[in-house]
Amino acid sequence: MELSIKAAHPAGGYKKIFETCGELNEPIPAIVVGVIPEWLSGSLLRLGPGLFEVGAEPFYHLFDGQALMHKFDLKNGHVTYYRKFVKTDAYVRAMTEKRVVITEFGTAAYPDPCKNIFSRFFTYFKGIEVTDNCLVNVYPVGEDFYACTETNYITKVDPDTLETLKKVDLCDYLSVNGVTAHPHIESDGTVYNLGNCFGKNMSLAYNIVKIPPTQKGYFGMTENYFVFVETPIKINLLKFLTAWSIWGTNYMDCFESNETMGTWFHLAMKDPAKYIEHKFRTSAFNLFHHINSYEDDGFIVVDLCTWKGHEFVYNYLYLANLRENWEEVKKAAMRAPQPEVRRYVLPIDKQGKNLISLPYTTATAVMRSDGTIWLEPEVLFSGPRQAFEFPQINYSKFSGKNYSYAYGLGLNHFIPDRICKLNVKTKETWVWQEPDSYPSEPIFVQTPDSVEEDDGVLLSIVVNPGADQRPGYLLILNARDLTEIARAEVEVIIPVTFHGMYKP
Repeated sequence: MELSIKAAHPAGGYKKIFETCGELNEPIPAIVVGVIPEWLSGSLLRLGPGLFEVGAEPFYHLFDGQALMHKFDLKNGHVTYYRKFVKTDAYVRAMTEKRVVITEFGTAAYPDPCKNIFSRFFTYFKGIEVTDNCLVNVYPVGEDFYACTETNYITKVDPDTLETLKKVDLCDYLSVNGVTAHPHIESDGTVYNLGNCFGKNMSLAYNIVKIPPTQKGYFGMTENYFVFVETPIKINLLKFLTAWSIWGTNYMDCFESNETMGTWFHLAMKDPAKYIEHKFRTSAFNLFHHINSYEDDGFIVVDLCTWKGHEFVYNYLYLANLRENWEEVKKAAMRAPQPEVRRYVLPIDKQGKNLISLPYTTATAVMRSDGTIWLEPEVLFSGPRQAFEFPQINYSKFSGKNYSYAYGLGLNHFIPDRICKLNVKTKETWVWQEPDSYPSEPIFVQTPDSVEEDDGVLLSIVVNPGADQRPGYLLILNARDLTEIARAEVEVIIPVTFHGMYKP
């Protein structure tokens, strides 16, 4: 099947996944259609925005809504669905004061209008109050689970009851301003993440953060190396530290794009910890998710979900844009950076005109006179305004290793309307899609004791707003060919989710 198969959404049903919903008082039973595999017994945990306005004040950006945690429980062929808001400071204070209290990614908070002018003035100068709105992902650290965004705060949650347990400030343990919401987790439980801190002359420095198993994305990881891709979009620290507290600036206002730097690849060794001085460069692109990276015969192969050019893609993810009628959504996507799945190959110690000698890729690397190595990619998939995003692989068996299959959420002019599978070796594609249905990132769960890389199932939350009944459901697909195995339908709309995990 063609990954770039087109679909139209003139009814605008997608607008429903960007609307506020309420918590559930208790888990509700789902109606199962099909037969759920006997071995599939566990919980699908997902995070995303669930509150898109507070009182009369709206949140403006896709990454601003208050964190809502979802759980589908599967046991003995039966399924229940449950959801609760994560009781962060941002959420609790907003609900108490009935207004936006802490600045979010694209929404600025202003002083309480009930205060007098002097109180409001001094509130502006108290400094930056960083959000703890952990709406992006959930991951395990040892036996605990943490909801996260990309600031210095993570929130400990109970994966069974969805109760909020504890706010954790990473600055109490690490000299970082924040870490990504996309950590890597090794088989022994070691967690690696990418952080940032202040460098010289108001620059931004990057840190690899390691949480050992005994304490039980944005970067790639092979068996022996970390791969960090530095794009031309960065936060202006001076603006972040000054303008924010004076003028009510939000995070989006602090991003700037360097039109001349292009994109840089950085390598660091795991053990011993060491930065590799090679300078790898390529043309400018946006990057939000790595697919996989691995070593092969003196090369590092890096597969990425890219967006061409230096303009910030997040400029097109304001809720006002995503809630437009279909024709307007398409027009905006025409102006935006275009998506492409790319493979880059980084030579570690090679000489010659084209430094790449792997027989299975057309990616190139050329040494330039200034000592930098210029990279050109192999394109694994490209379709006009059709993105392969939120990628997943058979992570437990093939993370950091030579692999064949990636699974992703298909974005049609930024609207999620299909689940995709891509063979990164042959570029063969498979698609699951139904009319006016909006799925989430597919999570791969391997069949117990299986040998083949794609022997397993994909789990995705799907919403069909126009359905006469049970508009939300958990979809279970055969990972080999994306045929449907079963679905578990519930009588509620489920808003958009970003990332999550399967907990056996």
